[in-house]
Amino acid sequence: MNRRKFIETSGVATGAAMLGGVTSSVNQIRPTVPEQKNQKSGKIKLGLYSISYGGIWYKGASLSFDELCRYAKQYGYEGIELDNKRPMGNPIDLDQRKRDEMHNSLVKYGLEIPCVAANNDFSSPIPEHRECQLLMVRESARLAKDMGAKVVRLFAAWPGVPIHEGVGTYDFVHGEGFYTFLRQYPYSTWLDRYNYVKECLKEAAKIGEENGVVMALQNHAPLIRTWKDTFDLVKEVNSPWLKVCLDLPIFDKQDKDYIADAVHTIGSLQVHSHFGGEYYRDENKVIKPKLLDYYAGGIMPDYNYYIQLMNEIGYNGYFTFELCHPLLNKDHSGAGIEFVHDQVALAREYLANIINK
Repeated sequence: MNRRKFIETSGVATGAAMLGGVTSSVNQIRPTVPEQKNQKSGKIKLGLYSISYGGIWYKGASLSFDELCRYAKQYGYEGIELDNKRPMGNPIDLDQRKRDEMHNSLVKYGLEIPCVAANNDFSSPIPEHRECQLLMVRESARLAKDMGAKVVRLFAAWPGVPIHEGVGTYDFVHGEGFYTFLRQYPYSTWLDRYNYVKECLKEAAKIGEENGVVMALQNHAPLIRTWKDTFDLVKEVNSPWLKVCLDLPIFDKQDKDYIADAVHTIGSLQVHSHFGGEYYRDENKVIKPKLLDYYAGGIMPDYNYYIQLMNEIGYNGYFTFELCHPLLNKDHSGAGIEFVHDQVALAREYLANIINK
């Protein structure tokens, strides 16, 4: 399929084609919010987040986008969440030819891109910083539109991933030591930065409307302390173009009543989600998750319960698997790409078994 055919199949372009000889440009047509049905009969799909193969968390190079698609198909995923990082998904690098090639790979393997991740930080008190982040979100939204994605996932304040000795680490941007989120700008309070984020989210929602893609705010630290902060920001912006990406593993508590309250309160605002972690087969060949140190209270996230709650609200969308932490062998040496292949396969089988119960 060539670029012209691809564009003609997009929602906005189709609407423009129906106007025939009308001289109004596509940009003058007010887009409608992409349909995100929440129905009890809705189907949960499984996707693979491209950061898993981005050459950040393991020893070895990133896959190409085509290779990523091939492995996603091989392991049974239905779509790919595209990280806007280099080398696969940064809009700066993706001219029209490369976007056509990416689309051709999606068609070849029967996949789709449900979501593009923006990796933004709207919390700086410095206006130039926030404006640069909004530009990145705008380019990510344009990329999402070109690739047929319905969602751009936003952070409130993503601190980034430093690369140390060739591998990504959170040690320099997370923690209770010298670096803390508030110490980054000690002359700016938490509430100040909350309001900077809110004002940027208002602009991001307009960018989403201009491009016909929904912005989804993730319940991810820093700045975001609990799911309630995520919900408050979205409600205070009050735009149909800003919704929620609620993820179970990063909840501040794994209490069932607490999680149920979050899922039911957010309800139809929920448009995207992730699952992560690491997995293994026990002596009976049953796939089980490993208990990781960042899980709140040292409690394993209960995906059986979470999927049940998602079905209760009629969630119809993707759960995308992400390997988003340094990957180590048992002897604490850095793992290679074979470790990633193994986890990507196990994770998909694990969650598919829960969804299909």
